[in-house]
Amino acid sequence: MSIDFEIPPDAKAVRERVRQWVHDECIPAETRVTDKDSYKTVLAELRGKARAQGLWLPFVPKEHGGMGLGPLANALVQMELGESHLGALSMNSQGPDDATILTLLAHGTDYQKEKFLKPLLNGEKRVCYSMTEKASGADATGMQTRAVKDGNENYILNGEKWFSSAASAADLALVMAMTDPDAPRHQRYSTFIVELPDPGYKIKRDIPTMALEGPLSHIMGGGHAEIEINDLKVPAENLLGGEGNGFNMGQHRLAYGRLRHGMHNVALAQRALDMAAARITDRKTFGSLLSDRQAVQFMMAECATQLYISRLMLLHIAYKAEKGLDLRQENSIAKVYLAHMVHHVVDTAIQLHGALGYSRDTPLAAWYTHIRSQRLVDGPDEVHRWTVGRNVIKAFQKDGTTAAAAGGDLL
Repeated sequence: MSIDFEIPPDAKAVRERVRQWVHDECIPAETRVTDKDSYKTVLAELRGKARAQGLWLPFVPKEHGGMGLGPLANALVQMELGESHLGALSMNSQGPDDATILTLLAHGTDYQKEKFLKPLLNGEKRVCYSMTEKASGADATGMQTRAVKDGNENYILNGEKWFSSAASAADLALVMAMTDPDAPRHQRYSTFIVELPDPGYKIKRDIPTMALEGPLSHIMGGGHAEIEINDLKVPAENLLGGEGNGFNMGQHRLAYGRLRHGMHNVALAQRALDMAAARITDRKTFGSLLSDRQAVQFMMAECATQLYISRLMLLHIAYKAEKGLDLRQENSIAKVYLAHMVHHVVDTAIQLHGALGYSRDTPLAAWYTHIRSQRLVDGPDEVHRWTVGRNVIKAFQKDGTTAAAAGGDLL
């Protein structure tokens, strides 16, 4: 039986619609966003147009107001939206809101869906995810924030959080805290929905990072906040998914976040490569176009190769998701590879632009410092490589071959 790489016509059609949307609307609108007021105006215009065209919540079922796309079609859409920092925002497909929407759809009570999910679906509110702590870093099972039940009506939370992305722009927070320190390691934690602002959830600061920052940084992306949680009272009805299920729900949402980052990385890398191609076919040095130089052609070839691998990687993972197959190993491999790929392609584009690429006259320099974080968010390289390597060794110990854990059993 042959392997079919043909993309269904309906998925191709929606990809083309979104590609056209990003190029006709989102990229041109980037120059109009200069401050908080213009951002709100431009985003409202884009979202109004997007909803009118049926380009809204691509990953959400139609009965909840979304496009109802499956994993494959959504992957194709996300690989277009990432070309512009307004792309995902325009279609209400941005993180961390998207992963929270999926979590609420799967685990929310009727009350939670009515009160918290609906405003997220409508683009009226934003949410942040407070899991990471200084003490535990990438080890989610090491978090120390505690939630103690106060009678039957409330939980009282105390602790601290670190790098809570989008907290400064959020109206809601999902906070993970330990509810049973004596339970098995992965069943100690629960997730709570917190309405913001709340005096018990104090944003101490948005942590300065190596990324270039401007007046819009903490509005669009929300920054990375350090949080102090002090006697935070949360109604018991805001417990999401039941006690002890916070870790597993968190890993599920992070799995989607990793893929979304990877999909957007493909789009951003493609835009950077297009910019590099435009530059080398226009720029002359020492009497010749850069595009005529073999070394430059080799640089472009390496970027194109990495993009090709990246797309196949994501489409294969989307296929496994469509079939309900286990994709944890592939997800970890892709998370690491795609983060390095986008960094390499943007770095190459900067190099081929020369001093112009190093300047702020193109978006390349800002992209470069921003995407370095991709090797840290949703689990750093080391954790995912550890996971992948451990699975390769386990596969060998079980079957005498590493093939099943190293792509030899793709389906």
